Amino acid sequence: MNMIQAINSALDVMMARDPDVIVMGEDVGYFGGVFRATAGLQKKYGKTRVFDTPITECGIVGVAVGMGAYGLRPVPEIQFADYIYPALDQLVSEAARLRYRSAGEFTAPMTIRSPYGGGIFGGQTHSQSPEGIFTHVSGVKTVIPATPYDAKGLLIAAIEDNDPTIFFEPKRIYNGPFNGHWDRPAENWSRHPGGEVPEGYYKVPLGKANVVRAGEALTILCYGTMVHVCQKVVEEAGVDAEILDLRTLVPLDVDAIEASVKKTGRCMIVHEATRTSGFGAELSALVQERCFYHLEAPIERVTGFDTPYPHSLEWAYFPGPVRIGQALKKIMKD
Repeated sequence: MNMIQAINSALDVMMARDPDVIVMGEDVGYFGGVFRATAGLQKKYGKTRVFDTPITECGIVGVAVGMGAYGLRPVPEIQFADYIYPALDQLVSEAARLRYRSAGEFTAPMTIRSPYGGGIFGGQTHSQSPEGIFTHVSGVKTVIPATPYDAKGLLIAAIEDNDPTIFFEPKRIYNGPFNGHWDRPAENWSRHPGGEVPEGYYKVPLGKANVVRAGEALTILCYGTMVHVCQKVVEEAGVDAEILDLRTLVPLDVDAIEASVKKTGRCMIVHEATRTSGFGAELSALVQERCFYHLEAPIERVTGFDTPYPHSLEWAYFPGPVRIGQALKKIMKD
């Protein structure tokens, strides 16, 4: 399966297992979603469990909070992560705090799915990476898969979790990781298939990172699309790097990060979001606090630039082979 198929399979599995799982959002019903992630679900489960909503993100998330408090497990889709901001008050002030403010009497077991990041020529309003905002909100979990297998397993785990979860799906790899050069978009439309994904039920636990490549000389912390970019760059550079796919930013697998950096003595952090106050800053602080006496070189960060999303220059904006390669040379030289 590719990632879209894996997400569709996860929703199908959970709707079959649990009648309280509800799918809702703009165009998710008859049309099956703009990326087809919900295709066929309304026909199979009916219009009361898979339904279209008005174009009101605040309303979508607000209704989902009420559904969760009532005992349902809503899975609302925000069509693009860029459109989630009108729902921030409902998410931050209501969903994130509900279990705490009610002393556990009510919960908000909702999973907000949303495509995020660039790479599809979507421009400034369809390409942002706002994950850092949500990792700052206590009471909300933040999940970003990098493979179809993880996408399905993590989504199932998120739906079964009793806390609200933001599930960001990197749309640049919806149809499988790119072939060709990561910094030349014209060559990137040739894609290979996704990966082996079981048809039935399984979970990937939240809060557990995945070592996608073992190494001894350097630790690279990344997630989402950047996992594939880093793999390709490291292979071409011939560096004995350990690549850690974080998978969930909250809860974060601190033990795995600490163990890897203490083993290698070097740390590079790569993400697509802007640099200032990006999640990489938190990772850098964590590594400095826990691994300072094991570090053999300063921590390197390779990120998007501190600019509004540059539509015409998005492939220069992404961390790619050139900038990651330069950071590799620098950190290995120290």
